[in-house]
Amino acid sequence: MDELICQGCGVTLQTTDKNKAGYTPASALEREIVLCQRCFRLKHYNESQEVSVSDDDFLQMVSSIRNANGLVVHLIDLFDVEGSLLKNLHRIVGNSPVVLVANKVDLLPKSINVYKLEKWLRSSAKNVGVRVKDVFLISAKKGHGVVELAQAIENERNTEDVYIVGTTNVGKSTFINRLIKHSTGEGDVITTSYFPGTTLGFIEIPLDETSVLIDTPGIVNKQQLVHYVSDKDLKIITPDKEIKPRVYQLNPEQTLFIGGLARVDFIKGERQSFVCYFANDLAIHRTKLEKAEALFEEHLGGLLSPPDAETLAILPEFKSHDYRLPEEKTDIVLPGLGWISVPSTGASVRVHIPEEATVTLRQSLL
Repeated sequence: MDELICQGCGVTLQTTDKNKAGYTPASALEREIVLCQRCFRLKHYNESQEVSVSDDDFLQMVSSIRNANGLVVHLIDLFDVEGSLLKNLHRIVGNSPVVLVANKVDLLPKSINVYKLEKWLRSSAKNVGVRVKDVFLISAKKGHGVVELAQAIENERNTEDVYIVGTTNVGKSTFINRLIKHSTGEGDVITTSYFPGTTLGFIEIPLDETSVLIDTPGIVNKQQLVHYVSDKDLKIITPDKEIKPRVYQLNPEQTLFIGGLARVDFIKGERQSFVCYFANDLAIHRTKLEKAEALFEEHLGGLLSPPDAETLAILPEFKSHDYRLPEEKTDIVLPGLGWISVPSTGASVRVHIPEEATVTLRQSLL
């Protein structure tokens, strides 16, 4: 079709991919005012809908953030901090102040030390070149901490615009819908104050007569496993309630399979606990290291699932990573899945994970 522009956000319209910016059903092209599906749902249903763009495409879109005086709210996933914290955030925001919002706090065990977690989040942001004005722990799904955050945003923005940025699958749409509900009141809709004319896939949601909250598309981070699993498997690996730690006492030369999406071999060290923090429905299997390869080859997609057949068709080849863990308690973080906490004493482990994903080690959060 000839290039058409969404009259709500200015993105180029397309009718083929529902998950990308600019999607609209072909039938909608006959309307007098043509909106992408994301703008349509915001205008008529007061709902923000997740769409995604590549990292490179997003960087081309953000000159308005770098050159603006607005407040940047960076939403991350507490269950995948390493995968959802934007490493190039400093390039995106320039000198704009940043509030770091960590979503899905309701999924973490209640034993979490909140002060320690907030301190670690500040340090993690600083390590990628960003100094944050404040850190908030919230649950967009359940509403925990959202009222306090909304008040802080209002105080910090100084009547300027607010930009919401984050990767896909961090709960950004649910978060923005919560903010809209908090700002407009339940039952109200945004239609009467809808502002057309934004550019390149940004959507503006009025905060007052002179400033707006700007919903930006989610950035795709290909290092997250969520991009290589089917919708069915995504539901299995994504926690929907508080994580229950599962403890496995391992001797050297034993292996843990996390479904069939990751494998951790305990190569050398003293017998110790491997404490697993994954979605409660994600199966974990223990076996001897000498049997691990045969188990993987014979039972991947069966006993070792996910992956299902759809995931197997797109899952990258596995790659192994060898680590000697430090003496203190350490988390082995598997991006998009969760983590395993090991007391250590210098244990040696080998982690097998799809090659596009990146394993990280950190000092234990719990």
